[in-house]
Amino acid sequence: MMERRRMDAALMVLLLGHLAAALEVPLDLLEGLPQPPTITHQSPKDYIIDPRENIIIHCEAKGKPHPSFSWTRNGTHFDVDEDPHVTLRPHSGTLVVDISRAKADQYESVYQCTARNKHGTAVSNNIVVRQSRSPLWSKEKIKPIVVQEGVSLVLPCQPPAGLPPPIIFWMDNYFQRLPQSNRVSQSLNGDLYFSNVLQEDSRNDYICYARFPYTQTIQQKQPISVKVLSLDAINDTMAAFYNDTDLFSDDPADERKPTLLVPSGPSSSKIVLRGQVLEMECIAEGLPTPDISWTKVSGELPAKRTHFLHYQRTLRIVNVSESDAGDYRCTAKNKMGSVHHNIHIMVKAAPYWISGAPRNLVLAPGENGVLTCRASGTPKPSISWAMNGIPIENSPKDPSRKVEDDTIIFTDVQIGSSAVYQCNISNTYGYLLSNAFVNVLSEPPRVLTPANKVYQVIKNHRALIDCASFGSPIPKITWFKDSRSSTLDGDPYILHDNGTLEIPVAQSHNSGKFTCVARNLLGKEENHVFLEVKEPTRILKQPEYKVVQRGRSAVFQCKVKHDPTLPPVMTWLKDDGELPDDERFEVGADSLTITDVTEMDAGVYTCIMNTTLDHDSASAELTVVEATPTPAVVIERPDSPTDLELTDQKKRSVQLTWTPGDEHNSPIQKFLIQYEDSLHHRGHWHNLTEVPGTRTTAHLKLSPYAHYTFRVLALNAVGLSHPSFPSRMFKTEPAAPDENPTGVEGFGTEHNNLVISWKPLTGLQSNGPGLHYRVMWRQKTVSSDWNMATVANTSKFVVTGTPTFVPYELKVQAVNDHGAAPEPAIAHGYSGEDLPVAAPENVQAMVVNSSLAEVYWDPVPSKLIRGHLKGYKVYYWRERSLHKHNPHHVEKQILTFSGNHSRGKLPGLHPYSLYSFYVKIYNGKGEGPASHTQQFETPEGVPGAPTSLLVTNTDLDSLTLEWSPPHVHNGRITGYTLTYQPVNNSNELGPVEELALPANETSVILSNLRHSTRYKFYLNAKTVRGAGPAISQETVTIMDEAPPASPFGNVSSSVGEEGALISWEYWGPERNVFVEYKLENSEGEEEWQRESVNGSQNFMLKSLKAGLPYKVRLVTKGHHDQPLHHSQEVSVMVPAVASRQVDIATQGWFIGLMCAIALLILILLIICFIQRNKGGKYPVKEKEDAHTDPEFQPMKDDDCTFGEYSDNEDHKPLKGSRTPSNGTVKREDSDDSLVDYGDGGDGQFNEDGSFIGQYSGKSVSRETAEGHESSEAPSPINAMNSLNSFV
Repeated sequence: MMERRRMDAALMVLLLGHLAAALEVPLDLLEGLPQPPTITHQSPKDYIIDPRENIIIHCEAKGKPHPSFSWTRNGTHFDVDEDPHVTLRPHSGTLVVDISRAKADQYESVYQCTARNKHGTAVSNNIVVRQSRSPLWSKEKIKPIVVQEGVSLVLPCQPPAGLPPPIIFWMDNYFQRLPQSNRVSQSLNGDLYFSNVLQEDSRNDYICYARFPYTQTIQQKQPISVKVLSLDAINDTMAAFYNDTDLFSDDPADERKPTLLVPSGPSSSKIVLRGQVLEMECIAEGLPTPDISWTKVSGELPAKRTHFLHYQRTLRIVNVSESDAGDYRCTAKNKMGSVHHNIHIMVKAAPYWISGAPRNLVLAPGENGVLTCRASGTPKPSISWAMNGIPIENSPKDPSRKVEDDTIIFTDVQIGSSAVYQCNISNTYGYLLSNAFVNVLSEPPRVLTPANKVYQVIKNHRALIDCASFGSPIPKITWFKDSRSSTLDGDPYILHDNGTLEIPVAQSHNSGKFTCVARNLLGKEENHVFLEVKEPTRILKQPEYKVVQRGRSAVFQCKVKHDPTLPPVMTWLKDDGELPDDERFEVGADSLTITDVTEMDAGVYTCIMNTTLDHDSASAELTVVEATPTPAVVIERPDSPTDLELTDQKKRSVQLTWTPGDEHNSPIQKFLIQYEDSLHHRGHWHNLTEVPGTRTTAHLKLSPYAHYTFRVLALNAVGLSHPSFPSRMFKTEPAAPDENPTGVEGFGTEHNNLVISWKPLTGLQSNGPGLHYRVMWRQKTVSSDWNMATVANTSKFVVTGTPTFVPYELKVQAVNDHGAAPEPAIAHGYSGEDLPVAAPENVQAMVVNSSLAEVYWDPVPSKLIRGHLKGYKVYYWRERSLHKHNPHHVEKQILTFSGNHSRGKLPGLHPYSLYSFYVKIYNGKGEGPASHTQQFETPEGVPGAPTSLLVTNTDLDSLTLEWSPPHVHNGRITGYTLTYQPVNNSNELGPVEELALPANETSVILSNLRHSTRYKFYLNAKTVRGAGPAISQETVTIMDEAPPASPFGNVSSSVGEEGALISWEYWGPERNVFVEYKLENSEGEEEWQRESVNGSQNFMLKSLKAGLPYKVRLVTKGHHDQPLHHSQEVSVMVPAVASRQVDIATQGWFIGLMCAIALLILILLIICFIQRNKGGKYPVKEKEDAHTDPEFQPMKDDDCTFGEYSDNEDHKPLKGSRTPSNGTVKREDSDDSLVDYGDGGDGQFNEDGSFIGQYSGKSVSRETAEGHESSEAPSPINAMNSLNSFV
C-alpha cells in the first residue's frame, strides 16, 4: 500500500513539474501584493557570544503585511516585555540583551523566533546561545626537565578547555616562535614532541600559549625548563639535580628504529562528518629522525583536497565526502626500520539538501502545485512537516493538500489556502529547518522589466532581451518586433521559459523596437524595449616588430575601427604592465612614440582599444641594438607591377596575372587590384580585392553588363607603388537583375494617398539595359489581389484614392530587358494620416499637493485616431488665485505625454489657485479636438517672504519694525513670526527672542532693548501649511549717553622680547578694528601702517624695528565708508637687543649644580665600598625566579619576532587575567594587569600586533606573586591579533 502511494505521488510530481517556474517570481519588486512571512536573516544555530558585549539574537523577516514577532526560550514563550534587560528592535524580531545590568550566563538558552501575519507563520532555527569562556590555567609548579641526548621527549601543554577551544602555539621568553622541524613539532592537541633531543634543545623558556579568539585574550603556561645532557655530563650533574628534577632515560641513547608516540597501538578509528575537515596525525620517535608517509589502503588520496602539514606528520583532507571513508596508513621509517599505524575513517553526514531547500510557491485559484523537501544524510534522516509552526498532523484538514513523505501535493487550491510550511529533516548529527510559503493569488500580468530599456550588443554576439513578468496564473510571454506582423518564436529567435528572448548571432537588421506581451486569464500587459546592434571594435593596422638602434625613436602604429556610437579608450601596455612614467613615451591618437630609446625600453608593447561593450588588442616587440657605423639600407616604395594578363574568361569571372616590380629592400606585403567600368563610371577606379604579397594571380568575380579594365598596385612598409598600366578591356554579358531595391517604405503625404519609395539599383547592379521597376501593393487587412504598376528607373510611386491610414503590403521588383529579379520580400506601410476625430473622455484631475496634480483620461479608440498615435497633450492654465478673485491673464501651458498614456502629472503649480485644463490626442498629422474643460483647486502652501522690512523710530532701548505682506500669499496668512537677537563685535550671536504677530499687523514696537547694541531681525509669514522664508534686517540702538569723541579708551602698551603688546577698551558698534603705527619723527606725510586685530582687545605688534620710536593708535571703519574713528596715540619703542653671550662658569646656578653632582658621586662611592666589605650576594631563589616567566615585548612585523625592550629593574612574569572589550587593562579587574609594569600607561597592542609603548619592570616580592589564584601570565589586550601569524 505504501509503495502504491509513493508511485501515485511520483506521477503527480511529474504532472505538476511545469509549475516550478512560479517559484522564481521576485515578489519583492511588486507593491501591494499579500505575502506570507519569510525569514530573511537569523543568528546561527550554535551562537557563541562575547560575555562583555550586549547579546544580539537576530531575527529579520519580510511579508505583506509586515509580520509581527515573538520568541520562545527553552521551548516556552518568552515574554520580552517582562524582562527589563531585553528589548525588541523596532519593526524587527531581533532581541537585544543589555548585559551592563545583567550577567550574560543568565541568558544561555535555546531560542526560537516566530514571524507571523494573517497569511501564515514562519519560524527560525533553534538558536543555542552560549557565552564564550577563557578559563585560567590551573595552578601548578613545573619542575625542570633533565634528559639524555638522543631520547624522545614530550612537553605537555594541557590548555584549559575554553569555548570555543583555544588555539595553541609555543614561543620563548622573547616572544620568538620556537623553531619546528621534522624532529620537533606540535601535535593537534598542542603538546610539543621531540623525536630525539639534541643539546641545542636546552633552554629554560619553553612556553605554551593559548589564544581565546572570542574574548580577545592570550594566556600562557608557566615556562618549562629543559636541559639535555650527554652521558658523561649526567654523572657529573646527578647530585645537583637529584632532589629537584625529573631525570629521564638511564640507558645510553643509541640509534633505534621508529616507535609511534601518537597514535598508540597498531590501529585506531575516527568518525568525521561530511563537508568538514579530516585531520589525522602520526608522530614517531627514533634515531635518526623518522620520516612520515601516508597512503590510503582502500584507494587513492584525493589530490585536490589533500594537504600535508607539520612536516608530513598531519594529513588534512578538506570538504570530506563519503568517498573519503576507508583505511589510511601512516608509516614512520628510518634506516633502522619502520613502523605503521592504520586509521579507519567512518564518514557520517548531518542532513543536507539534495536539490535545494523547498522554494516558495505562488498559485492561482484552481491550480496545482508541489512542495518538495528532499535531503540526505548518514544515518538516513527523518522528515516532519509543519504548517504555520504547528505539526501538520495537528493542523486543520485541507482536502487540497496531500502529504507524501518528503512531498506535499496541492490540487485545486483556493483563496485562503495561503500558509507557511516548515520542513524539518534531522538525524543524530544535526537538522535542517526550512520555511516555504504557498501563496494563493489571483493577479493579472505585470511586466517587471523597465519600459523602453535599451539593450546593446556587438554584432555576431549573442543578444538576450529580458521580459521579467509576474501574474497568477503564470503569464505566457510572446514577442513582436517593430510592426508586430508575427510572433518571434522561430529561427533565429529562441524564447526561454523565463520570458527572455535570445538571438544567438545578432546582426544589424536585428536592431529595433521589441514588444513583449504577458497574458493570462485575467488580462495582458505589454512592454517595449530596444535592441541596438553595434559594429565590433577591430584593429586595422597592428603595431609591427621593430629593431631600433639605441638613441633613435620607435613608433608603433595602432589604427582602430569601432562603432561610432561607442566611445573608445586606447591603452598602451609594456610587458603587460603600465607604461613607464617617462616623458619620452608619447601616446597619440593612434600611435605610441618612444624617443631616445634605451635598452630598458626593449619589450612587448600592446595596444588595447576598449569600448563599453568590447575590446581588441594587438602586440609587437621592440628590440634595441647598439648603434653601428654600417651604412643604412635604403628602402623605397616598390615599382609598379607589369605584364597584366587576363585568362580563364567566363561569364562572371576572370583570372588576372601580373609580374611584381622591384621591392627596393622592403618585402611586398600585398597587392591591391582596382577596376574601371567604362560603361557606367568611365574614369573612376574602384577597389576590387586584395591578395597577399606572395601571390601574382587573382580570381576575380564580376557583375554582368560591365566593361572592365584592371590595374594592380603593390604595397610594402614604405607605401603603395604607382598603379600598373591598365589591362585590356573585358566585357561581361547582360543578364536579369540579381537583386531587388532595398529600403522599401510606404507612407502618406495626404489623407488619401500612399507613397511607395525605395533605393534604386546602381548601374552595376542593373545587370543589363532597360532597367525599370514593378511596383505592387494591396491592403493588409482585406483579402485582395495585388495591384501593380510599372515605373521607369525612379525611386517612388504615388497611389491615390486610398482610405485614410490603412496598412498596406508592398513589393518592388527590378526588371530589365533580360528578365526580372527574384521575388521581392514584402514590406509594410500605411496610407496617409488625418487629424483625430475624437477627444479623450472621462477627463478628471486629482490634486497630489499644493504644486502637483495628476490628470486622468480614457484613451481614444484606435479607429478614431486615424494615424500613428504620437501621444496626448494637456493644456492647462491658472484662472486666478483663491486669495484674490481677480482673474490672471496667463498663457496656456502645454505638457506632452508621448505614447499611449492615460494619465500625466502637472508639476510646478501655484498653491491656493484655480486651474482649468483640457486634453487633446495627436498623431503624425496633428492634434484632435479638445476634451471638455475641467477645473481643480490647489491647496494652500507656505507663503513667500514679506515684501519689505524697515526699522524706524530707533530709540535708546526701543525701535519700530514695519513690513509689507508677502507678494505671494499661497493661502490665507494666519500670522507672522518675528525673531531677533543681538550681535557683538566678533559677529557672535546672542540669545534669540521670538514674537508671534497677528495676520492684520504690519508693524510692531520692540522695547526693553539694550542701548548701543546691534540687533538682527528675521520675519516670516505663516499659512496653515507652515512658515515661509524669512526676510532679515539689522540695526543699532542709540547710545545711552553722548559718546566720547572716540569709541576707544584706556589704550596702553607694554614691550617684550616678541614685540609691543597694545591693549585697549572698545564700546563702538563697528566690527572692523585696526592697529595703525608709524615712526614718531617721520618727515612728510608718511602713511600709517595697518594690521587687523580680528575682534580682540589686545594685539602683539611684531613688525616694529628695535631702537626706533613709533606712534600707535586704534582705528575703526563703518560699513558704508563712514569716516574713521581713532583712539589717542601712544608712543612705543622696542629697545635694542643686547648681546646674550654669558660666561656660564660665573653663573650661580651652574656652580650649585656642579657641587650637587660631586656630592652624589662621593655618596655612591662610599656605598659601594661598604657593600664590597660585607661580601653580599644575590639570593639563588631570586635568580631562579628571574628566569621562570617571560615578559611580553613588542612584536616585529617583518619576521614575526618580538623586539628588544629595556627593563631597569628585576624581571617580573606577567600574570593572567581576561581583558575588557574596550582594549584597556583595568587595575581594579586584576592585580596582575600590565598597568603594574608601566608608568601608568595602558598596556595595549596596536592593530598590527605591536605593543604601544614599553614596560618598565616593577619589583614585587615572590611571596606576593605566588599568592595569586593562578600562576599563568596574562596577555595584553588584542595580543591575539599580533600573534595571528603564528597560529
